[in-house]
Amino acid sequence: MNKNRYRNYLLASLVGILLPTGVTHAEQGDWLVRLRGIAVAPNDDSSRVSLNGAPLAGTGVSVDTQAVPEIDVTYMFHRNWGVELIAATAEHNVDLQGNIGAVSAGTKLFDTWVLPPTLTLQYHFTPDKKFSPYIGAGVNYTTFIDENASGTLENQLGTPVDVKMDNSWGWALQAGMDIDIKDNWFINFDIKYIDIDSTATLDFAGNRLSVDVDIDPWVAGAGIGYRF
Repeated sequence: MNKNRYRNYLLASLVGILLPTGVTHAEQGDWLVRLRGIAVAPNDDSSRVSLNGAPLAGTGVSVDTQAVPEIDVTYMFHRNWGVELIAATAEHNVDLQGNIGAVSAGTKLFDTWVLPPTLTLQYHFTPDKKFSPYIGAGVNYTTFIDENASGTLENQLGTPVDVKMDNSWGWALQAGMDIDIKDNWFINFDIKYIDIDSTATLDFAGNRLSVDVDIDPWVAGAGIGYRF
């Protein structure tokens, strides 16, 4: 093999490694299904906790971070435009800040499953390239399921506690990137900010604790997708 043929062979091999064959790109009418692992990190804030309508100084609540799986589906109704629906659920703990009588700071007040289906309109900048970044904006509806007071709270109060959280409508923003691997498979990285505001009420022995909670999580994820 002469030098020119050897050089051309090495060049072709390198191109084959860097640019795998069989890669396809998003087109109008495609469905993109992704499975991600996500971290849901609340950017939380709250009002003071109120007892029977009276705010208690130095009190509030915090919401913990959770990691869960997520599935989403995007429909490309245009070469660059798509709509995405995400579905995931996570169980979050809500803890007390400050003291309320016999209930001490740091006490877990309750846990709840959070189901926040989110619909976004996406713009894909380079759907015909290996690296395809996108941005999106949309609407979120959050429902809270199976709210349960903690045993610690009920022990400290000496009575059962009934917990309720109001459902929430809000907005959502996102940014992400699809990276083609081979055939219809791709890797995905995505981050969202979701506006979730709710009011929690805890009823016990003829009394009521209530608090307004802005959960407002950052949702960061990575996973794999398939294009139909």
